[in-house]
Amino acid sequence: MNAPWKSGGRDQFAAFLSDEASLDVLRPICIEMGWQPEKVQKGALRNAVQSLAIAASPAILLVDLSESGDPLSDINALAEVCEPGTVVVAVGQVNDVRLYRDLVASGIHDYLLKPLQPAAVRDALAQAQATFSAPRVHDAAAAGKHVSTAVIGTRGGVGASTIATSLAWLFSADFKLPTALLDLDIHFGTGALCLDLEPGRGLTDAIENPSRIDGLFIERAMIRANDNLAILSAEAPISAPLLTDGSAFQQLNEEFRSAFEMTVVDMPRNMLINFPQLVAELGVAVLVTEMTLASARDTIRLLSWFKANAPQTRVIVVANKVQTTFSEISRADFEASIETKIDWTIPYELKGASMAAKLGQTFADANRTTKAGAVLRDLAREIAETSEDAAPAKPSLLGKFDLKAMMPKARKKAQAPS
Repeated sequence: MNAPWKSGGRDQFAAFLSDEASLDVLRPICIEMGWQPEKVQKGALRNAVQSLAIAASPAILLVDLSESGDPLSDINALAEVCEPGTVVVAVGQVNDVRLYRDLVASGIHDYLLKPLQPAAVRDALAQAQATFSAPRVHDAAAAGKHVSTAVIGTRGGVGASTIATSLAWLFSADFKLPTALLDLDIHFGTGALCLDLEPGRGLTDAIENPSRIDGLFIERAMIRANDNLAILSAEAPISAPLLTDGSAFQQLNEEFRSAFEMTVVDMPRNMLINFPQLVAELGVAVLVTEMTLASARDTIRLLSWFKANAPQTRVIVVANKVQTTFSEISRADFEASIETKIDWTIPYELKGASMAAKLGQTFADANRTTKAGAVLRDLAREIAETSEDAAPAKPSLLGKFDLKAMMPKARKKAQAPS
């Protein structure tokens, strides 16, 4: 689910409760925690959805489900208007352990029963607040199964984005691997366009608020292309320069390692130079080049850069749009100048590229029977082989988030309805 972007400030807390008794319990607690008591309003979940559809959602939201006939459906409606990263605590009158488990599984942080008890409310809100400062723990074994691949064009227009989207699609569709596609061309990226999707505001929001990046943010901010592929991209206004120290990109990569088996990063050359820390844990770098003098020069420079800055990264050189009879430089001369072999050559397929654009599909998906499509599948297979030791079960993205673990075991047992 992808929340719409809403401008304006982000409050620390807001609540919507349907009865005066609950309001009287909550307002003093808000004052204790340094929050504005006027943010505690009278109303139920429907009022929360209407308000948040036109205003920025708070960091922590408490909502009343007492008047809801279908709590799970209504929570999904709430998720549609909440910005990524919002922590939701629900209250209600239904004492049903199945409902409690379903709500927690859907992404709710906690569920409290009416009549509200001050100690329970205070504890739940403190735990919700702690999620923003709690250290993130990554499973080392799971991280070892992850393969991060950056696709970098040696020159503009060599087709790096086409190859990046094709690889991501093949990993997800042909190899059934949970895959993330990150398009780092913030202003002119075509990752979402190649997949016939709207990019959304997820990546822009991540850059502006890197501290909010967590598992729940990833789940809500990324756009689904198929069951195994999610994309994070942007079409930032060209009047807005990129102002970041790169921490958001590093944090995104860390979360991807926990939630996916494969990450494909469409990485413009300038991002590689400005944020060299992005290659610290990079497994594979695909250098996309053409048989031209300028591309030969820049391939040499990039190969040297990777040797100096990321010696652990496996570099694969791919010559794209190859026309044997019209090449500016022969393959032999090109390889002699870069002092290494070209690993893969992809023939020029103008008709295939046009067809993919018309169909709103990736090049690899729209050209499965062509020579170029076959080369892309072989390249994807070579990269995917490094993750063959991954577990056969492919859990869903939401299944990676153990939201129950946010609550201490003792408190969870005490608060769970019987």
